Amino acid sequence: MSFDLDVVAIDRAASDDVVRAMVERCGSGQHPEGELDERIVGFYESLRARYPDFPPYPDDSPWMSMPLDVGIDHVSISMSFGQRSDPVIELVVDLAARYGLTIYDPQFEEVARPQR
Repeated sequence: MSFDLDVVAIDRAASDDVVRAMVERCGSGQHPEGELDERIVGFYESLRARYPDFPPYPDDSPWMSMPLDVGIDHVSISMSFGQRSDPVIELVVDLAARYGLTIYDPQFEEVARPQR
């Protein structure tokens, strides 16, 4: 069983519906063209420094799908559900706050805007 999260670079004032629409667009493969958002780059590099998504994979890899889905404005994460995902979720929330990103939880259709 997997647990998924989407981390997006979007204006913090954007409504939850706008965040959901952005995630849905990314999930359907409609990625916008342009320069990578530096916040996404920092988030992704920090996340994969702890939990690599390219070979060689560590035995304790939490990822259900690798490499992670990365676009210019998002990172979509699919991880193993359970105790293995707890530290990953904590790191995702911490990094999202550090880089000013928004998290979408598709399991509960919730939007979170972690703050430092």
